Amino acid sequence: MPAVGVHALRVAIIVAAATAVPAGAEVYPGKPIRMIVAVPPGGPADTLARLVGPRLAEALGQNVIIDNRPGANGNIAYDMVARAAPDGYTITEVAAGIAINPSLYRDVKFDPVRDFAPITLGISVPNILVVNSSVAAASVNELIALAKARPGQLTFASAGNGTSGHLALEQFRLMSGIQVIHVPYKGGGPALSEVIAGQVQALFSIALAALPQVKAGKVRALAVTSARRSALAPELPTVAESGFPGFEVVGWFGWVAPAATPIAIVDRLNREIVRILKLPDMRERLQGLGADPVGNTPQEFAAFIRSEHAKWARVIKQAGVKLD
Repeated sequence: MPAVGVHALRVAIIVAAATAVPAGAEVYPGKPIRMIVAVPPGGPADTLARLVGPRLAEALGQNVIIDNRPGANGNIAYDMVARAAPDGYTITEVAAGIAINPSLYRDVKFDPVRDFAPITLGISVPNILVVNSSVAAASVNELIALAKARPGQLTFASAGNGTSGHLALEQFRLMSGIQVIHVPYKGGGPALSEVIAGQVQALFSIALAALPQVKAGKVRALAVTSARRSALAPELPTVAESGFPGFEVVGWFGWVAPAATPIAIVDRLNREIVRILKLPDMRERLQGLGADPVGNTPQEFAAFIRSEHAKWARVIKQAGVKLD
């Protein structure tokens, strides 16, 4: 056999050996994947999971089962995934609570940095500071002036203790020096309804819930909480540009797996989910819901979770917020 032919044969054998799947080894995924969602059906987090889940199933050739496990502001679901087998068959859609809750609750069993393998940040959703139409404030500074003229009288609703709207309020109180009353509700819907009815005067509401009510004239929008103005309401200033540089509070959702999940599996999931988020019809649907699609690397998402954890630990400590 000519020398070139022998060399080519050796190369082919080496490549085949390197790429062959060992006998008995499983090609991922070899069975359905469970995607745990920390909220009940309905709402933005569940909607995102049910938009991405079928596309991910199609890409991977296996069913993706959406498993809603609500309770304890996400702690039940996050703890389940932290203790799950690191084999890529249990992942969870996470929200900001995964980074916030360890500083907020006394008995959290998971560590947001140590116990998870981040896959990707999916979407970012700004909050909007809204007030009842009868409140004599058309800007952030006018609202602050009103609150300072009536210390301890202005009421702020939230979707519940520990939610992004609650923590936006805490950061706003710290940066502005106002004294207001926090009124937590069991969800963003009831909180916004009470502001519309005038039972409570103000609220940091998730954009996708607030904007229809703003457009209908039922509440007045003062600012968005993201670092930049939202494309959904570009006329609204940010809280930061209203005199509070550095103010940024966004709701966000992404995906993680248990720590020690093989890097190859994490990379596969990242690649497919990011591709799905970038599909034109998916981007259009998510933007229509008031969300900004992201889709970043596992390393970038890990750094984001670390920064969110540190940021909210500071705010929670300074505000003296602690929940059982």
